[in-house]
Amino acid sequence: MKRISSLFIAFVWLANGLICKVLNLVPRHEAIVARILGYDFSRQITLLIGLAEIGMAVWVLSRYQSKWCAISQMLLVAVMNLIEALIASDLLLWGHFNGLFALLFIGLIYYTEFVSGKKQRKTIVHV
Repeated sequence: MKRISSLFIAFVWLANGLICKVLNLVPRHEAIVARILGYDFSRQITLLIGLAEIGMAVWVLSRYQSKWCAISQMLLVAVMNLIEALIASDLLLWGHFNGLFALLFIGLIYYTEFVSGKKQRKTIVHV
């Protein structure tokens, strides 16, 4: 279960980074960046954010420092969604419901790393 959840989490980061931002197939993402950080360099900043999200997908799949990875993801998702809700809520796909999806994603990350992983470690210890 942990492996499937980790693959899904990595896919979300990869899709948002590559498809939505790097390839710019969802221009709304650049519009959100422009609204928050200004229009002058919004494409370049959106590209950098997309590359960072791809990097997050790689980090998730690598399992390197997985607890720090999970904490980083949860903080990033919370902060990004809070800023977007305050400054660009009209540009969000689900408006104020984006926060609900963000909380569900944070919950999945938490469960995958700190609950599911703990169950697997206990099983290994008892064997």
